[in-house]
Amino acid sequence: MGDPAGIGAEIIVKAFADDELNNICRPVIIGDAAYLERTANECGIKIDFIELQKADQIPETHSSPLIYNLDNLDRDFPIGKESAVGGKASAEYIETAVKLWKQKDLDAITTAPINKKALSMGGYEFPGHTEFLASLTDTKDFAMSFFAEDLCVVLLSIHLSLQKAIESVKRDKLVELIRFIDRELSGLLKKEVKIAVSGLNPHASEGGMFGDEEALEIEPAVEECREKFDIDVSGPFSADTVFLRGFEGEFDAVVACYHDQATIAVKCLSFGASVNVTLGLPLIRTSVDHGTAYDIAGKNAADCSSLKAAVKLAAKLARIHNTP
Repeated sequence: MGDPAGIGAEIIVKAFADDELNNICRPVIIGDAAYLERTANECGIKIDFIELQKADQIPETHSSPLIYNLDNLDRDFPIGKESAVGGKASAEYIETAVKLWKQKDLDAITTAPINKKALSMGGYEFPGHTEFLASLTDTKDFAMSFFAEDLCVVLLSIHLSLQKAIESVKRDKLVELIRFIDRELSGLLKKEVKIAVSGLNPHASEGGMFGDEEALEIEPAVEECREKFDIDVSGPFSADTVFLRGFEGEFDAVVACYHDQATIAVKCLSFGASVNVTLGLPLIRTSVDHGTAYDIAGKNAADCSSLKAAVKLAAKLARIHNTP
């Protein structure tokens, strides 16, 4: 359910208000039942939830969405701001999801947004879902990716200043990431993948006219991966076209050299419907591409499009991954 002070509960009840998601998966909503039901009433939404308590067994089949009720929120819980109660509750939803996955009760996990400060106030020192899930599953190597329909973008660096992001474009780091993508995405999609690498500078430096990172770092990394590891990777390509080429299906994944190079492309091509996928985890995890939106929490103004897309992709990847 994510941070209960944000829009997580609202986008959940809106997403499951029709049968579209129920027809492609058997949803188990991990959260606080009373809060979800109150949110549905406030939004004027009627959903026939099936409520389970923590000790209950999750049934193999069910006709309506299940709420796996942790009952961890007070009725006067504050909406629209960080709190220790909200941070602790959101952490407990994550921990429970991983526990149920380990018990083979779940095939995949989709997460609503959480808040770093609230998480810290609740006693959990993780920057976000990715690091938290990595800790819970003993995962050392992982990467952030975004899926926007047929475009998959994987980030070389995440939350760094632009100066530090440029400094991190190094041959060894690129080789490591390309090999990681080839291994993880091939396993996830169950096929050999074709990877493109974006250039860092305008026009991928135009033969050295606008910088030398392409010649010194990116091109040698691509060549090493092709020749030494037999990976289908090419580039560097100009960033102003390579993401569109990926969106049109020419590549299975595009490596972005820094955070906004990836997210600007993804959100321009598929805003509201793009999905965050963590590569490297032993479980399938998708997430919305937005934050908690405290400013509109409790106002029946949230758009559930990204959550619906995240659930659909999780179900699709689970089917692919679980097919012999």
